[in-house]
Amino acid sequence: MTDFVPGIELSRAFYTEAVAPLLAGVPHSAALIGPGSEVLSFDTGRSADHDWGPRVLVFVPDGMVADVEATVAARLPARFHGFATVFDYHGRVRPGVVVAELGEWLAGQLGFDPRPGISLLDWLSVPWQRLAEVTRGEVFHDGLADAGDGLETVRQALRWYPEDVWRYVLACQWRRIAQEEPFPARCGEVGDELGSAVEGARLARDVMRLALLLRRRYPPYAKWLGSALARMPGSAELGESLGAAMAARSWRDRQEGLSAAYSRLAALQNRVGLAGRLDERVRGFYDRPFQVIGGDRFADALMEEVSDPVIRRLPVVGCVDQLSDSVDLLVRPLSARAVTAAALGLGA
Repeated sequence: MTDFVPGIELSRAFYTEAVAPLLAGVPHSAALIGPGSEVLSFDTGRSADHDWGPRVLVFVPDGMVADVEATVAARLPARFHGFATVFDYHGRVRPGVVVAELGEWLAGQLGFDPRPGISLLDWLSVPWQRLAEVTRGEVFHDGLADAGDGLETVRQALRWYPEDVWRYVLACQWRRIAQEEPFPARCGEVGDELGSAVEGARLARDVMRLALLLRRRYPPYAKWLGSALARMPGSAELGESLGAAMAARSWRDRQEGLSAAYSRLAALQNRVGLAGRLDERVRGFYDRPFQVIGGDRFADALMEEVSDPVIRRLPVVGCVDQLSDSVDLLVRPLSARAVTAAALGLGA
């Protein structure tokens, strides 16, 4: 594992040295985007034990896929820098070069082709992980840009939410915190420390996601959520507060850690400036000895600043990641789209 080369570096060299020469004269774009820990730079030596190797996505104009696939298959070297160029990837043995038409590939990843425009339902029905996979990684060559199919143009359009959509998603994330923030203390008060710990962990996950969203970062799926937060500039104190809450053996210590995290989130929202400034301090939950931030205060303040009348009328329940954490749903774009449309009352 000490000689590990990050997958993004391996794939960049793979394209430059082995794949690009096979595509001389072929209009194309090439990138490492889509599924894979290396796309988000989370891969380590452990990643190389499965679904990992030199690979690149090659996008060509419609009608050219089959011919380019045949050329690549016939001329691709068997090994590159000691790695096989045909390997098992997500249960399917195939070359590390995937040739596709851009619109078809995007529709398969997102549930729609964003090039004609991105609707409100489009934005809210795509899981954060998928948005990160399309907008992160690296484009090695963007030869289709002159034809109006530039890969970087698509990625830039998806880089982050429009401002009112961003406010809405943030409001819904605060609402999730508001719904359960007194529960760790209430569970602990009746002697249910296990229930308190479970509730504390649920809230910590929502805090982590909210912190990333406030910094214009799509939260990755669960395995990489802590890593993503740790890499976010200025996150050390928030991480320490959440770590203390997760390590706590009593509900009072857990409440103290969560309260510190809430206050830091409130301060971050005030600095971002998407809504009016609010008191960043925790307060009592009615007359009970529980400390809460009052997440609904922040949700309401954000929604008050939304100017789009369609978004203002939406129920404050959120995008697909806020509606469900079922993996079987989130990896099926059309199912995710249908669920989001039904929950929000938006036409599919």
